[in-house]
Amino acid sequence: MQTISLTIRQFGSALCLFVAVLQFSQPARAEMSAWADNEGGRMRLIALPPDANGNIRAGLQIEPKPGWITYWREPGNSGIPPQVTLSSEGVSLDKMSYPVPKHIVADKIDEVAYDAPVTFPLQLTAKDPALHELKANAFIGICEEICIPFQAELSLTFKQLAQSRPAEEAILRDAEAALPQAASSAFKVDDHALSADMKQLSLSITLPESGESAPEVIVTGPSGRVFTKQTATHRDGRNFTTTLSVDKLPKAYDLSGKTWSALVIDGSRAIETPLAFE
Repeated sequence: MQTISLTIRQFGSALCLFVAVLQFSQPARAEMSAWADNEGGRMRLIALPPDANGNIRAGLQIEPKPGWITYWREPGNSGIPPQVTLSSEGVSLDKMSYPVPKHIVADKIDEVAYDAPVTFPLQLTAKDPALHELKANAFIGICEEICIPFQAELSLTFKQLAQSRPAEEAILRDAEAALPQAASSAFKVDDHALSADMKQLSLSITLPESGESAPEVIVTGPSGRVFTKQTATHRDGRNFTTTLSVDKLPKAYDLSGKTWSALVIDGSRAIETPLAFE
């Protein structure tokens, strides 16, 4: 009799453990807004419910139509960078991140952009973890032969018993995985210097693998300025040096104490790292 009682208690404990594991193994449920449509594509908002601290993982998903592009945070000579403004009271946008873009050069086009579906990860904080509705205003540029401003009010509701949406959850995971890495000992900018006339930026870079082709280098300087034209390159295995043309700096620009940023794309890998000037 005592043995049967012990077995029942063990079974009950095992059952509770199984239920707990099952609950934690369920995919997190994602909510999504309706699509907002435009001549050149569509966009929507995706978000996971706030955690106990009010932290929200979200993303602005954009799907350009074939032949259309949308822009990176520094779009190049022309274009509109993506902008998100939250209209939900008590919710703040802590960070907007940008997957690795393409340097697109064709005819008169010279842009840093995306020509395929892209999702910009958003880190939000809600004062109330029981937030019911999330509202945002999104403003992007979407371009083919001409650029069309695309603005939309997006909203979604966090439903207490909402079903899991594995496709949307995967979109958020893939968006975070598509972000450039931080620099490391195996992939980094070793040195940088701007010429005395401030027209050439020299970079020395350690690349993650040996190769022969020159990596893509995109440098962002003062707000609205992006430099991509490499005038001299040399690759020796993992060691790479390049010189970029710098133009259109603000008049009487003082470089001292400024920090630019370098995005280096080598095959399927990319880093983004600051370039500090003393």
